Amino acid sequence: METLYTEYNRYIYHLCLKLTRNKAEAEDLMQEVWLKVVRYESSIAEVDHVKAWLTTICMNTFRDRYRKNVRRSKHLIQQPEGLDVSLLDLIPSDSTGVSELLEKQDVSVMIRHKISELDAIYRTTILYFYVHQYSLIEIADAMKVSIGTVKSRLFRGKQRLKDMLMEDDRTREYVVAI
Repeated sequence: METLYTEYNRYIYHLCLKLTRNKAEAEDLMQEVWLKVVRYESSIAEVDHVKAWLTTICMNTFRDRYRKNVRRSKHLIQQPEGLDVSLLDLIPSDSTGVSELLEKQDVSVMIRHKISELDAIYRTTILYFYVHQYSLIEIADAMKVSIGTVKSRLFRGKQRLKDMLMEDDRTREYVVAI
């Protein structure tokens, strides 16, 4: 067990840090992962690919924590799994000069124009979620569809918007590779 810990501890920590994007949460997650590994220590002999096995434990532990946190909150998180890039992230935000701010405004106008070109279902869903910041439940109620359908429409709408932005020479350079 010590050998396993020594060999994969850094890997698990970096994976946890990548998932949580927070040092303290990564350490907590890593501790949970190693507790599960100790709990299932008897299964290690049957495992062919230890790194993949540890990665699976880490990913499942992270998902379990995410779901647990969602259930605890009164409302669904504004940003569901799989849609972790907001529309504003399509515009790089590392500069603060006046010319850069004006350029960002121009790009924002172009993005709004591209959103208006989307099919009505995707346009409405994206506007409800990103502009009006409705929860998934509120969007589902307003559109008379399931939450899964809302998630699907958000994902597809965002993909179509990205494709449209990539096809346009004026906006292509502003699209962040996802």
